[in-house]
Order: sequence, then structure tokens, then C-alpha cells
Amino acid sequence: MKITIGSDHGAVELKDAVKKVLAEFDVEINDVGTFGNAAVDYPDIAEKVCAEVVSGNSERGIVLCGTGIGISIAANKIKGIRCALCNDVFSAKMSREHNNANVLAMGGRVLGFGPAGEIVRAWLTTDFSGDERHNRRIAKIFALENN
Repeated sequence: MKITIGSDHGAVELKDAVKKVLAEFDVEINDVGTFGNAAVDYPDIAEKVCAEVVSGNSERGIVLCGTGIGISIAANKIKGIRCALCNDVFSAKMSREHNNANVLAMGGRVLGFGPAGEIVRAWLTTDFSGDERHNRRIAKIFALENN
């Protein structure tokens, strides 16, 4: 699996910690930045990560900003993206099992490295259930994008 990850300046340290967790798995990591503390705009990072997911170059993406809120909103504006802002393991599991989330968002000023690592592990190891009711709901989400 290939995962594209990106953060704004508010989550660079969390991004580095998440990359260490990703290294525990058989995944290829594509880091699109940012790489320092200079201010960058989170919509630009969301766009880079999500472009890789939508194009099929990456199976999933992880986006990070100070709270995770802004970057998740930006990511969800991109057609084909189902980005879940997760601050706990249960939400991470449900975002995959019920919503087939293809992008995970977290906040560098909200989560510590330990909890973030557990969220990433849960998100990576939980599969989409694929049952009829969840497929129906995801189809309705896609229909909303096309209205």
C-alpha cells in the first residue's frame, strides 16, 4: 500500500511521528511536505495529498494541521475524497469500517504522539465492511458531490 502524507506548519512534528508508525507496516510513504516551521496554507497541503489519492497514485492519504479541522474540510471539498477527522481509535475504526474513509485527518496541537499512533494503527488495520447499507450510504455521498 502507498500512503501520501502532508501537514502544514502546525503539525510537522506529528507528521514525523506518524511516519515512524507507518514504518511499522508494509507501506510506501510519499511525504508532500511541509518540512519546516514556516507558515504554509493547509488547503494547499490537502490538495497535494488528495490529488495522489484521487489519481490512484496512493491508496490512502493522511493530512495534518494544527487542529485537523481546516485540513479535513479542505480535503472533503475534493471529489472522491472521504476524509475523516479522528481524535480517538473508535472513530478511526468506524471511519474505515462504515465510511471507507480514504483520508485520515488529525491535529498536531490536539493529539499527542502516542494517541495519534494508535489512531493510525487502527485506521490502517481496519477494513471497509462492504455491506449493502454502507455501500448505499457511500453512494449517496458521491451523489452529493455530483449535485
